[in-house]
Amino acid sequence: MTYLFWITFGGIAYAYGGYTLLLWIFAGFVKENRPGPQTYKLPTVSLIISAYNEEDVIEEKILNTLSLDYPDDLLEINIVSDGSTDGTNEISARYRHKGLKLLVYEGRIGKTACLNKAVPLCSGEIIIFSDANSMYDGNAVKELVRNFQYPAIGLVTGWTKYLSGKNTGTESTGLYTKIEILTKKLETRLGSCIGADGAIFAIRRNLYQPLSDHDINDFVIPLNVLKKDFRVVLEPNAFCYEQTADDSKGEFARQVRITNRTLRALFNYKELLNPLRYPVISFKIISHKYFKFLTPCFLIILLAANVLLLSHGFPYQILLVGQLLLYCISLSYYFFNENFQNRILALGYSFVLVNIAYLMGWIKYLTGESYSTWQPERKAR
Repeated sequence: MTYLFWITFGGIAYAYGGYTLLLWIFAGFVKENRPGPQTYKLPTVSLIISAYNEEDVIEEKILNTLSLDYPDDLLEINIVSDGSTDGTNEISARYRHKGLKLLVYEGRIGKTACLNKAVPLCSGEIIIFSDANSMYDGNAVKELVRNFQYPAIGLVTGWTKYLSGKNTGTESTGLYTKIEILTKKLETRLGSCIGADGAIFAIRRNLYQPLSDHDINDFVIPLNVLKKDFRVVLEPNAFCYEQTADDSKGEFARQVRITNRTLRALFNYKELLNPLRYPVISFKIISHKYFKFLTPCFLIILLAANVLLLSHGFPYQILLVGQLLLYCISLSYYFFNENFQNRILALGYSFVLVNIAYLMGWIKYLTGESYSTWQPERKAR
């Protein structure tokens, strides 16, 4: 039981820091090869903005896109509206004279299904995927596409700077974001990173292949690129701004949905776990994704083992009290929708919340539930 306790503890530590530390050690033996300034002809780019009932933010997004530092004659802007019933389509249509294309798909078919229809209509050599509430840094497009100077690179992801919402404990999410970005940086240095940021990533148009409607596009598209032996990399200088969900319950629902769809993708791409065919990629997928999603199981086993080890001394009693306090405080803040003033408590709260969401994602996946459409948890800034 002692071994079980410390093995599960080690699994949690590996998922939330150990893997990144291991990458850092390995990366010390590899010379970083970053792309220099743009030295070749800029490619044509098609930027796809996915939208569903986004009347509160769509005009801001359009103006943000029109202000990007990229030649107008090389940038095609596409608003892909998935059955919007508010003013999204009307607002978007006002900017057709600016060259904006509005693609409306009736019936609420889902974001991924819309992308399958929209990508073949795009003319750009590079496709960039974005969301209506994600505001790009002015240089984001240039920073993304300069990586395609290297023929081996098939997909480039940026990252999101989250603006703090209220009642979410978002003052602590910065640490988790920093760890995730650092992990992707180190994975990139060692070949390819796992997954992309759905609000800001780019792919060579000829590498895109149609997805199933329930596929999570920002994870499945990178997996398809990896299967074709192209690299997936992070561009640290390409970023956007996005506001978090308004409350804990909105963020929780988002994490449950992401977990469910990511698990489905992981099990549909089991061939990438073959260490003989994909030795590095399989190691990264298991370490980056499976260990994270298995953490709820580790936590349950850790708690049970801790109870059974109470008679083994004072340290185990303190550890059990610590675990119970963490769960009780976190759940009380969730149900009473309070703000955290203490950063350590906020960090613990985020950890508990996301792992309960992982657990619910597992349950929904194992019971056959899937998502192809959903209501975005956001509002205008």
